[in-house]
Amino acid sequence: MTDYLLNNTDPEDMEDFLVKVEKSFDIKFAHAELLNVTTFGELCDHVSNKIKLENSEDCTTQQAFYKLRQSISTVLSFNLNDLTTKTLIVQILPRPNRISKVKELEKHLEFKLGILRPKHLISGSLIFVLLASIIGLFFNWKIGISGLSISLIGLWLAYKFGKEVDPTTLRQIAEKMTRENYLKSRRNSKTFNKREVEIILTDWFSDLFDLEKSKLTRDAKLV
Repeated sequence: MTDYLLNNTDPEDMEDFLVKVEKSFDIKFAHAELLNVTTFGELCDHVSNKIKLENSEDCTTQQAFYKLRQSISTVLSFNLNDLTTKTLIVQILPRPNRISKVKELEKHLEFKLGILRPKHLISGSLIFVLLASIIGLFFNWKIGISGLSISLIGLWLAYKFGKEVDPTTLRQIAEKMTRENYLKSRRNSKTFNKREVEIILTDWFSDLFDLEKSKLTRDAKLV
């Protein structure tokens, strides 16, 4: 069994993880609440126990897909039968008005989808300038600060007006909805599927901390 020592991970990543969990499951962690949680299984159980809702063995991703499909049909005037899990978002969101249409969908769903991003070349270049500016602070603070300002403003604008779609299919977006807005993606937000909590936490933990899912068992130690 592999021991995952989270005290060696970036604290900001851990904070980001907890914020995601709180938002998606509509819970709140108190200070040092997880201090005695030592395994991944205990973490999953702790989160599940904080969700004071009735357990229901239904599939949230399926419900998220139907909710997304209904919103697309209503807002963008598409035939429901033409929308499948494999439908590409670029087929229903033309590039010229993609940003405004996504905002309309988000308003109808009542939560952010977060499916648009800038081109990798643009974001990558700005991140390079950002890192170079941080280094430049040690040599010429005026140039370094200017570079930081330009790159940060540039990144903000790039993500605000980015038109690249990621993920790309309705199924992938439904899965994203399930992870990031779990309760709001369900048909009945007063219920939850306890088995799904562990799946979602596994996905987040694996992505944020670069851990292999196959080794992230319930007995995997966190501290």
